[in-house]
Amino acid sequence: MAINYASKFSSKVDERFSKKSLSEAFTNMDYDWVGVSTISVYSIPTATMNDYSLTGTSRYGTPEDLANEVQEMTLTKDRAFTFVVDRRSEDDTMGAMNAAKALRRQVDEVIVPEIDTYVFREMTEAAIANGKSAVAAINATNAYEKFLDAQESLDNDLVPEVGRKAAVSPAYFKNLKLDDSFLLASELGQKVKFNGQVGECDGVAIIKVPSSRLVTNTSFILAHPVATVMAKKLTDYVTHKNAPGINGTLVEGRVRYDAFVLDNKVDAIYVHAVGVIS
Repeated sequence: MAINYASKFSSKVDERFSKKSLSEAFTNMDYDWVGVSTISVYSIPTATMNDYSLTGTSRYGTPEDLANEVQEMTLTKDRAFTFVVDRRSEDDTMGAMNAAKALRRQVDEVIVPEIDTYVFREMTEAAIANGKSAVAAINATNAYEKFLDAQESLDNDLVPEVGRKAAVSPAYFKNLKLDDSFLLASELGQKVKFNGQVGECDGVAIIKVPSSRLVTNTSFILAHPVATVMAKKLTDYVTHKNAPGINGTLVEGRVRYDAFVLDNKVDAIYVHAVGVIS
């Protein structure tokens, strides 16, 4: 990779745009991963209701042995990076190539988008496998209707109403604002509580997400954070000043993470797409 040296450069860097994590609002960290890479979650079924009998010795019905199901959540993502900022590179660019700033840039522009993309894909695939998805074109006359369809789906599955959030693509958000059946303007003044939140729709926080972080053709994901478990097992960034063989700064980083949709709460995720999701 070329390094541009010059006799006179501004110490300011023409930074690229970046966004902080947008998936955190859609997940929970209810499980403790300290010391383990796998957590088992038990699901306990209920018993069948019977008509009470006025005769016999089993008047309540035949007793059932309650079994259980186990969902194992095992971390699979173990990611790393490394780079060097040579002392000459930092000196001859008037400090523009600074190791600490480069590390911050790596987190904002690479790690955060990667994790967001992974989390939204896990949620999307779980919803599709569960039959909680729809494919239809979105325009300025049906955007709100499709949102209400998603709300209805979660309502019928008894998903809590308080705490729901929607990750919406910029294209869907545009159509929602243009939909005459929904006056979003009255709700844009809501206090922003989450990264990327641009308002509320029927009490649901609307979080605008770049299409690059959503699965292709996704319009929106309506979800409650109780459904998706976020695991950040390790986040370790290290800078080594003048490491052996290097005059400068060696930067290394490692991130272990994963996301899991709970079997008994997958109904709390609904996805709408405008075409085949891939």
